[in-house]
Amino acid sequence: MTRATRCSITLFLIFSLAACGSGTEPGANVDDDRIDLIIKGEYVVTMDESGTVYEHGAVAVDEGLILAIGPAAEIEAGYEAIEVLDGGSRIVMPGLINGHSHAAMTLLRGVADDLALMDWLNNYIFPAEVEFVDPEFVRIGTELACWEMIRGGTTTFVDMYYFPDTIAEVVESCGMRAMISATVIDQRSPDAENADDSIAKGIGFIERWKGRNRRITPIFGPHANYTLDAEQLAATRKTALELGVPISIHISESPFELQYSQDTYGMPSIEMYESIGFFEGPTIAAHVVWPTKEEIPILAERKVGVIHNPTSNMKIASGISPITEMLAAGVRVGIGTDGAASNNDLDLWEEMRLAALLQKVDRMDPEVMSATTVLTMATRGGAIATGLGDSVGSLEVGKQADLIQVAFDDVHHVPTYDVISHLVYVTDEQDVASVVVDGKLLMKEREMLTIDTERVAAEAKALAARIQAALRERNQAR
Repeated sequence: MTRATRCSITLFLIFSLAACGSGTEPGANVDDDRIDLIIKGEYVVTMDESGTVYEHGAVAVDEGLILAIGPAAEIEAGYEAIEVLDGGSRIVMPGLINGHSHAAMTLLRGVADDLALMDWLNNYIFPAEVEFVDPEFVRIGTELACWEMIRGGTTTFVDMYYFPDTIAEVVESCGMRAMISATVIDQRSPDAENADDSIAKGIGFIERWKGRNRRITPIFGPHANYTLDAEQLAATRKTALELGVPISIHISESPFELQYSQDTYGMPSIEMYESIGFFEGPTIAAHVVWPTKEEIPILAERKVGVIHNPTSNMKIASGISPITEMLAAGVRVGIGTDGAASNNDLDLWEEMRLAALLQKVDRMDPEVMSATTVLTMATRGGAIATGLGDSVGSLEVGKQADLIQVAFDDVHHVPTYDVISHLVYVTDEQDVASVVVDGKLLMKEREMLTIDTERVAAEAKALAARIQAALRERNQAR
């Protein structure tokens, strides 16, 4: 009997037991062959719709899938694994989902700070990208970002940057899961001359990567409605529909965009996108800081996935997104870091805390945005917002095995009264101990297994030195 057949039989037995009221308790091990992995924890936080938490629990994993979840004693009685991760002082939970990033911009971290969005983009970031960004830059910057995200417990990210083939190659190598955008922008960029060139090259990228690796989803990434006109945005959506892929885009991010859309199209951004049929396909909308009361129902009806980026929104003074109102209206909401050039890190634990605290102080109500709500946004809610809800985001039988172990033996976790509260208001990226994506260990007890960190650090420092020297020379010439 093959392992694949055994996996299918085991899933059938588990679902049969569930139908008889046995929940996710493991079925009998129907073969002598060992499964890949058992991950134990003093707590297993499933983030399923019922909010199930197991004390002294475990998760059984084989061939990239979750086979069973339940009390550790029952899991170990039902399965023998090639590898077992001990659960002492560990919380097992779904991996975090970063719904909006520009991964390679780790190499521009700190290049331009304390600036308004349009000044930051037009006078610093766009010129620097044209001058410095090439496939080598993207490879090194994306490896650096994957290292940082894995170290912090992020297992899936949605990226928008240039040279997407290079990004995909890095993701394929490092073992993460990603939705990778072919950027579309109507100006000379590092990998295209204009919008038409961007779309054409994006088609090639999507055709090369669609179906090639189940961890990688190639998509389109039109930048915004102030760097593309309505016709170009509509053309991007038409092409995405033809190829059957989603779109990730910046929407309603800043007061500038709000005014630009009103002046140019006679309506705010979300209404403008609705007027051209842009939401007819799956859409991941980053930021959404300034939706009007009339626009929020559009987002809900069109099932747009909104990605909240609190640190970036604060740092560039874009504003405070009305997340509470959007959640109440049924909008799908996840969390993102944005790029490290405007954050300046890729720490989703920090984003969770800030997401909760911003809404509380903005509404002057400490009861809004509970710890459970925010943790959902970073896991199952983020998966739903990005269109991956059927495969990741919660620990459930049959889903992809993307999960992490969080250590809670550090001083800031002593004592632990409420595990969900501690995950949101206490935990930080250094607490993540082990990371599994698609059933494969990417980090074990804080040891990176899929990235040569010494090489990446050396290459990043060398490239940063060249960028710094060029910037210094350019500034002296002014």
